[in-house]
Amino acid sequence: MTGWQTLFYKEVLRFWKVSFQTVAAPVLTAVLYLLIFGHVLEGHVKVYDRISYTAFLVPGLVMMSVLQNAFANSSSSLIQSKIMGSLVFARPEFAAPLWIFVFAFLGAALLATLGLIAGLWADKFDQLAAFQNFVVVPMTFLSGVFYSIQSLPPFWQTASHLNPFFYMIDGFRYGFFGQSDTSPWLSLGIVGMAWLAVSALAVHLLRTGYKIRN
Repeated sequence: MTGWQTLFYKEVLRFWKVSFQTVAAPVLTAVLYLLIFGHVLEGHVKVYDRISYTAFLVPGLVMMSVLQNAFANSSSSLIQSKIMGSLVFARPEFAAPLWIFVFAFLGAALLATLGLIAGLWADKFDQLAAFQNFVVVPMTFLSGVFYSIQSLPPFWQTASHLNPFFYMIDGFRYGFFGQSDTSPWLSLGIVGMAWLAVSALAVHLLRTGYKIRN
C-alpha cells in the first residue's frame, strides 16, 4: 500500500501543479462549446421533450471533458515516466444523481485505463497524440455530445450504437434529465464490460512488461 499511496500522491500533486492545463483549460473549452453551439443551434435542434438544447449540451460536454482528460492524464504521465527513465511500475436538480456518479466514475476509469495502454504502447509523444487525435477524440465527438442520435438517419443510429463512448454519454445524461436514447441499464452493462476488457488487457501488458522491460 505504501507504493500505491506514494504513486497516488505523486499523481494528484502533479495534476494540481498544472491545474491551469488540467482544470482551467478543459473548463474554458467546454464553456466555449456551450456558448457557441447553444447560441447557434438553440431552437433549431429538437432533443428531449421539455429539455432545451443548451441544457441538453451540458452533461454531454461535462462527460466529454472527463473522458478526454482521464485519458490524457494517465497516458501522458506514464509515457513521461518511460521517457525520463523513472518508471518502476445554477442550483442543479438531478433526476438520478447516482447514475451521474456511476457513469462519471466508469467513464473516467475506462479512459484512464485506455490511456495506460496507450502510454505503454507509445514510444514518443507524437504516437500518443496520434492515438488521442485519431481514436479518442473522434469517438468522443461521435458519441452524441452535441445531438440526440434519434435525430440521425438509421445507418448512423446503428453506427452510434457500436460506439461505447455513446453509452457513457447517454447514461451520464440520463442522470440529469431522467431521459436518454437508450436504457441506462444497457449503457451500464456495455460500459462495464468495456472497462473489464480494457482493464484485463492493461493488467496483461503490465504483467508481461510490455515495452517496459528491456
